[in-house]
Amino acid sequence: MIKAILERIRQKHRTIKFPEAEPVLPERFRGRPVIDGSRCVKGCTACVEACPTGALRIEAGGPALDLGRCLFCTECSSACDNKGVSFTREYRLASSTREGLVVRGDEYALASALNGEMKRLFGRSLKLRQVSAGGCNGCEADINVLGTVVFDLARFGIDFVASPRHADGLLITGPVPENMRTALLKTYDAVPSPKIVIASGACAISGGPYAGHLEVHDGAGKFLPVDLYIPGCPPHPVTALDGMLRLLGRL
Repeated sequence: MIKAILERIRQKHRTIKFPEAEPVLPERFRGRPVIDGSRCVKGCTACVEACPTGALRIEAGGPALDLGRCLFCTECSSACDNKGVSFTREYRLASSTREGLVVRGDEYALASALNGEMKRLFGRSLKLRQVSAGGCNGCEADINVLGTVVFDLARFGIDFVASPRHADGLLITGPVPENMRTALLKTYDAVPSPKIVIASGACAISGGPYAGHLEVHDGAGKFLPVDLYIPGCPPHPVTALDGMLRLLGRL
């Protein structure tokens, strides 16, 4: 015990200051994209054709990018000679609705807080059961990181629990293949009402790169009412933390 205390003294305080201060992000971090329709050439669909998940589409008002499908691979920006699509360092990505994940220009709908009663119940203490529904372990690993001393999720009253019967909601990762459908639904049913659902990562939102596969149900939204969508492949821990705090009205 003495050695452990001495080591903590040597390491000093390591928890990030977010949300009181802006987080320090990796140099290669890819955040929310910005679409400049004025740079588009009429008839050009190079960015749309380059997207591996169909996240980009051309609308009457110009291109639109669905972050629920986006893998942040930057193939679209590389394919556009006029730089009509660019990725910023904006980490605030979570949205309360599926349509809110669609970027048009530089407009984007961030997550809103739960309603009055739900906020009263969960605003200060939220227990989540994490369900890996066929995930590759990328999203799962970055969610797990939130429990470390660097992010210290518990300081906000948010914890992951082992049993859905002890949970206030689910945090789902993975595209929900057929062999996980029943397990996911039974886990959801085991959570006492009222409950919330968080879909984390492109797979849990839309099926990600597996969308349309015969054995995949393209995310959790097909079966469950989702309260928070956290886009990314995988979402950065700060992106997930920011989304959860917005959901609870803590920002």
